Amino acid sequence: MSFFYASSFGQNDWAEYVSMKKDGVMSISIDLSLELYKPNYKNLLVVGSKFNNCMKNGFPEENGLEEIFTFSDSIAQSIEKITANRLAGFLTYQCMAFDVFYVKDTNNLRENLNKMIERNFNRNEIYLDIKKDKNWKYYADYLYPRNFSSEYLIDQDYLNDLVLQGDDLQGLRQVKHWMYFKNLEKRKQFGDKIKKLAFSLESISYNRDDPYPYQLRASRKDSITPESIYKLTSMLRALSGSLGGVYDGWSTDVKKKE
Repeated sequence: MSFFYASSFGQNDWAEYVSMKKDGVMSISIDLSLELYKPNYKNLLVVGSKFNNCMKNGFPEENGLEEIFTFSDSIAQSIEKITANRLAGFLTYQCMAFDVFYVKDTNNLRENLNKMIERNFNRNEIYLDIKKDKNWKYYADYLYPRNFSSEYLIDQDYLNDLVLQGDDLQGLRQVKHWMYFKNLEKRKQFGDKIKKLAFSLESISYNRDDPYPYQLRASRKDSITPESIYKLTSMLRALSGSLGGVYDGWSTDVKKKE
């Protein structure tokens, strides 16, 4: 989740997205630069902790963030004293937060981390796993987004905002979309096409100072799971693009899990 690492890293190489798992939504942050260059660290370390101030969708309330910061900082400082390492990702799922590292050496790593955790945290709420992963399979298969593209990450930014407000992304809800065209005829053609797909045309407007002055807002009741919304926005991007227009995003109301 970007707000956990913005102050520590701040690079444009970090991206975040959400994925639907068996028990709800998981948020995944990943250092994309590691796809291009991986240090010669052949051991995977995943260490996590339970946070108490948790919303019904499994994500932290604002006052729960301090717990996550404290644990992550303590883990990172402990690892630095033991071995060379690289933070590859961060997971949030069902009131647990996990740091994913690749480390050079595992000698005494588990023992030293356990000692630090026992001194400072509730050992019963900790997850710790260390294993060989010389080919970085966990990074490629579990952390790296399957549908990676700039458009995919744009959708994901908004999904992240929703889950951080308590949404579990379940169920159908009204989704609004914005499209822009260079002339009136193309906007009309687009509107006619999406009406056949059960979209409602909510509003049209004109802004002569915009390079795409003919604007259209449409809506339909849809699923906003990551796979569903990406298929939907990809279709609208392609359809508006085929008529010389641009797709400018979507929005919906937050539905907090009760």
